[in-house]
Amino acid sequence: MTEKELVKICLTEICRRNGISETSMMVQRDFENISQSIDENTGVLISLSTIKRLLNGEFSRTPQIATLNAIAAYLGFKSWREYKSSMQNDIDYILPEPRSEEEILIKNLKSKIRFNWKWVGVAAVVTGVIIFFSFRGSSNEINVNYDKARFSAKKTTANAIPNTVVFNYNVDEVDADSFFIQQSWDKRTRVKIEKHNYTLTDIYYEPGYHIAKLIANDTIIKTIGISIPTDKWFLFTKDEDLKGIPQYIKDGAASNEGFLGLDKNDLADNHVKIDENKAFFYEYFPGKLEVSSDNFIFKTRVRMKQVKNNQCPYIMCEIFCQRNFTYLKSMSMGCASEVSAQFGENAIFGKKANLSPLCFDVSKWTDIEMTVKNKVATIFINNKQVYTCTYNNSSGLITGLGFISNGLCEVDFVELKGLNKKVVFKDDFGGGNY
Repeated sequence: MTEKELVKICLTEICRRNGISETSMMVQRDFENISQSIDENTGVLISLSTIKRLLNGEFSRTPQIATLNAIAAYLGFKSWREYKSSMQNDIDYILPEPRSEEEILIKNLKSKIRFNWKWVGVAAVVTGVIIFFSFRGSSNEINVNYDKARFSAKKTTANAIPNTVVFNYNVDEVDADSFFIQQSWDKRTRVKIEKHNYTLTDIYYEPGYHIAKLIANDTIIKTIGISIPTDKWFLFTKDEDLKGIPQYIKDGAASNEGFLGLDKNDLADNHVKIDENKAFFYEYFPGKLEVSSDNFIFKTRVRMKQVKNNQCPYIMCEIFCQRNFTYLKSMSMGCASEVSAQFGENAIFGKKANLSPLCFDVSKWTDIEMTVKNKVATIFINNKQVYTCTYNNSSGLITGLGFISNGLCEVDFVELKGLNKKVVFKDDFGGGNY
């Protein structure tokens, strides 16, 4: 079994765990999901083009050791070496596919060796030569000086939104062709930086707990947590594709008649165009983090009033975490293929699974509960258990709560507890009925 075959087997298993059974049928969005999933679970960003090449065996040199270690770590191994050892029972597997006359000679010589004492000396020599070529072939990939990079950040405007953050970095001694700083999980916030420059000033337009990344080529080499809490509900809107700078909605519109929500008058007062497709965000980020994303109980009651005549109106309940996404995006039964959910690294999509049990009439008040106990997630709708799944990789602490919709969502109450039943956050928005 060659190195190429091992890499393909490893990546194929990663795809399978993300609901992709036929890698030959993968589309751009599938590659993006795989790249994002590896990034979130290992801290190593592998580009879409690299994933495609590795899956297709389209590489002549051994991939970077950071890339190999990342895909092995995704499957629960400590390193690529450990993964290979678990897959191999013969020295043949250790040798990469021959790439030169010397390596072909070594492979042919090795194949003639039998476990006979008179060949012990020859075997030792061959092993030494193999090690020599192994180090010669991979030295450029190992000696990249990632550990010499420096990366720090400081907010200049406390917890105000928008918030200016000054990044200080030094990549002068790092061996790479290109460098970037990325604000968060969103690759659209990536900014190219250069050697011999040491400062980047950037703006965060949204609250939350953001993981800023220092990237060399395709590898994340340093990360920093940037916390911008609100300690109150913060409302804003963006275009339906979720791109661009958000448009803020003033505080006074956050609570109406005992629930969190908006109406058309609020939109008019904030100069939000109601004839355009918009996504609306209600977000709350506390200054203190207390609850694990692997053990919690979240309850809420929601409904939605449409602004435009959307064929598939949706409500998305999100538990923001230090890593990964934890959410339920639901809509009516007729749009079940667009339903999705995620817990840890386990992302489930309605196009690839039957998620119709997660559907409900978003125009009516609906009780939703998401419970996670020791990485086993269960969803209840109107007090009925409708879905359960498991995951392997923790998302860290819960950093905030949010609701996203393509209409005017209304929230009657929200409550977050630890599994010890201690209430961490509770709000009935003055309704007094909870």
